[in-house]
Amino acid sequence: MISTDISFKRIQQLALPAIVSGIAEPVLSSTDAAIVGNIPEFGTESLAAVGIVGAFLSMLIWILGQTRSAISAIVSQNLGAGKLSDLNSFPAQAIYFNIALSLIVLLSTYFFVEEIFTLLNAEGIILVFSIDYYNIRVWGFPLTLFTFAVFGLFRGLQNTFWPMVIAAIGAGVNIALDFMFVYGVEGYINPMGIQGAAWASLIAQALMAVLALLFLLKKTSVSLRLRFPLHPEINRLVSMSFNLFIRSVALNAALLLAVREAADLGKEYIAAHAIAINLWLFTAFFIDGYGAAGNVLSGKLLGERNFTGLWTLTKRVNSYNIVVAAILVLVGYIFYEPLGLLFNKDKEVLSIFYGMFFMVLLCQPISALAFTMDSIFKGLGEMSFLRNVLLGATLLGFIPVLYFSKYMEWGLIGIWIAIVVWVAYRAAALIIKYKRKYIPLVEK
Repeated sequence: MISTDISFKRIQQLALPAIVSGIAEPVLSSTDAAIVGNIPEFGTESLAAVGIVGAFLSMLIWILGQTRSAISAIVSQNLGAGKLSDLNSFPAQAIYFNIALSLIVLLSTYFFVEEIFTLLNAEGIILVFSIDYYNIRVWGFPLTLFTFAVFGLFRGLQNTFWPMVIAAIGAGVNIALDFMFVYGVEGYINPMGIQGAAWASLIAQALMAVLALLFLLKKTSVSLRLRFPLHPEINRLVSMSFNLFIRSVALNAALLLAVREAADLGKEYIAAHAIAINLWLFTAFFIDGYGAAGNVLSGKLLGERNFTGLWTLTKRVNSYNIVVAAILVLVGYIFYEPLGLLFNKDKEVLSIFYGMFFMVLLCQPISALAFTMDSIFKGLGEMSFLRNVLLGATLLGFIPVLYFSKYMEWGLIGIWIAIVVWVAYRAAALIIKYKRKYIPLVEK
């Protein structure tokens, strides 16, 4: 069997397309935020609404989108072990599993959106805008989960190029439609405001799902015909997905608590937080490109039992991502003020944002380590440990610091101190676990 290629060239071949495909979802939310935040009337309220809904939808997508990592890990490990042909009915069953989960969650939340957003401290016109935006954009949720499942299959097959093509087209269409629908096209399309942003995202998500289906059918031998009995790997998929589900609940509980506390400070604060969190999510998915390469290759190396190659891969992708983080910090420093103006023109919102954006930049190198190791552990199938790390980071790190900072009245900076501590906890726990479990295997 030919050993897995972990050269600089191969890692770039996987990472660079993964960066483009990975930022598709945050681009949808960030574009919506930037466009609606500059609406002449109620721009700040619209930005706040997109920030609240975006956080909630990201929670749903991240919770169920984790099946992508489970699918990728199973496929890549079987590929490395030379057992890919044994998967046969698994891909179709995995995709239908994802779609069914998305529909269950959609229907369980759709009729309680007012209560959900009220719990997140949305009120008045912000609550109205939040409901208007959510009621349209939520229908893209099952489409995104289908696309994520297909991306997981592609990643497991060591291919990040096709997801890149799909994501780039979807993001481009979303940006164009955002301008057309939100501001209108004189004589053709009336301005639709925040609802226009939601329609733009929904159409882009539908297009990506159609493209994913076409690529799957045309570029692979995978059949979407559902066959029984259930494949044995479905049990492992459900187990991995359940652990990642709990992990993502803890992860998004932290993000939603941050949104809730920011909203409690006032509409200008939640608007500023919406700008910061959108930029952080964008950079997080950008960083995750090299993490994706680690995810794809680590699973295959584990299947080969090649622990020397795994250690080499781990060092390389972490070092590459530290460089990426340094570049992101530099770009953020140079464009400190223009980045705020891209989202909103309200002087009070911008003043709050400029006073705390340095926290987002401070988080970048820590995020690079945390997200890279997180992706590698997903490739290794260490889902139960990832679950425990997020539970610890949220319960022992984020929440105590968040409410201590609230008691000290540190405002939005205090919220972001809690986020930095939360990410740092994850990075430290994953590095310690890796050194204890996998480095000793290199020496054997």
